[in-house]
Amino acid sequence: MNVLERLKGYIEKEHLMMPHDKILLTVSGGKDSMLMAHLFAKAGFNIAIAHCNFQLRGEDSELDEALVRKFAADNGIPIFVNQFDTKTYAKENQISIQMAARELRYRWFEQLREQLQFDRIAVAQHLNDHIETVLLNLSRGTGLQGLQGILPVRGRIIRPLLFLKASEIEYYVQEYSIAYRDDQSNFSTKYARNKIRIDIIPHFKKLQPDFEQIFEQNITHFKESYQLLQQFVEPIRNKLFRSTGDGWVVRKEDLEEHLNNLPLLYELFSGFNFSKAVLSDLQQAWGRESGRIFQSDCYHMLLDRNELFIKEKEFISSDEAIITSETSTVEWKQYCFHAGISTELTINTSREIAKFDYDLLVFPLTIRSWKIGDSFYPLGMDGRKKLSDFFINKKISLFEKENIPILVNGNGDILWLAKYRMDNRYKITSNTKKVLTLVCKCG
Repeated sequence: MNVLERLKGYIEKEHLMMPHDKILLTVSGGKDSMLMAHLFAKAGFNIAIAHCNFQLRGEDSELDEALVRKFAADNGIPIFVNQFDTKTYAKENQISIQMAARELRYRWFEQLREQLQFDRIAVAQHLNDHIETVLLNLSRGTGLQGLQGILPVRGRIIRPLLFLKASEIEYYVQEYSIAYRDDQSNFSTKYARNKIRIDIIPHFKKLQPDFEQIFEQNITHFKESYQLLQQFVEPIRNKLFRSTGDGWVVRKEDLEEHLNNLPLLYELFSGFNFSKAVLSDLQQAWGRESGRIFQSDCYHMLLDRNELFIKEKEFISSDEAIITSETSTVEWKQYCFHAGISTELTINTSREIAKFDYDLLVFPLTIRSWKIGDSFYPLGMDGRKKLSDFFINKKISLFEKENIPILVNGNGDILWLAKYRMDNRYKITSNTKKVLTLVCKCG
């Protein structure tokens, strides 16, 4: 059976896609993704190409992009290219270059998929990537879940080359004379994955020449064991975790009976990547440290008075937004603000609308998250009040208050806790001649 027939068979076996699906191929220019693009084009699938230029390797990055563009043009395939300032993003978000590149590319792929209505995003990881991932996860202590390796389907992402060994990919790119470019960083053992591939796996192959095939069988066993475990855990998890739209909440009294069972606790929270050490800390803090936050790589969890709140971390830098006297619309996190200037003095009681005496404002205004020590003069209340006390009185959790837009005057005074309360000093009065109206919409 030739490789094209094997590809079609694997797609059907793993239910990766339907024949008519619109597929976005992620193509870097390396041999793996170039072979994937070649095979998908030869199969006649409905495809487009997405290429990320992370601008990390100087001229080599430009040559990678040129190669992928040429392949797309030669084969009449639509192509989308994005050039990222990866180093700046990594610095701003205090993460590694590798993590920055991963976040940037997958966020952009998903944006393309949504905007252009692709059914699937195809990534060219192969069997050796699969094995390396399991060994890497084993060294990091990710438990049984991590020993499943790379899943063929995860959400909208498919990995149609997982059936191919690296040596087979090498053979087929030569067989079909497919042009590709090597990323020299793949040959550096300063990265853990490369060290596993270059230094460790060859020793296993000396012990067992059929290492890839045997390890693939072991991964299947790990996967089956994990699925069996989930048949027990999933009903408990479904009873405990309630989706809130922007996160999950667990009632503490419902979790209480499972709290001392750390292995079960680990499995219940496995989808959020909390380590056993973190969950052990949760056990110790239970009932004593309300307000404490626990972190995983992608999520944070708040231990509140009666509930646990879990939310995905936000990696997009959205700390501040600016409103000038010319601004009509501005976005901050999930909120959109519409600004207008008029002489209309009618009071509006909607929580989404705030009207300010324009002559008291100092532009530019700033929208930001709350900071420790913030205070204001709440409309309808006497005197100054700390925002932290206001949040407590309103029973607003730590997670919620981090996402409340705080409008700040150019002189540093807080003007409005959007959708909650504006500052008494900047309200419109009978002496007001000009009004700034802000409308805050979520979404």
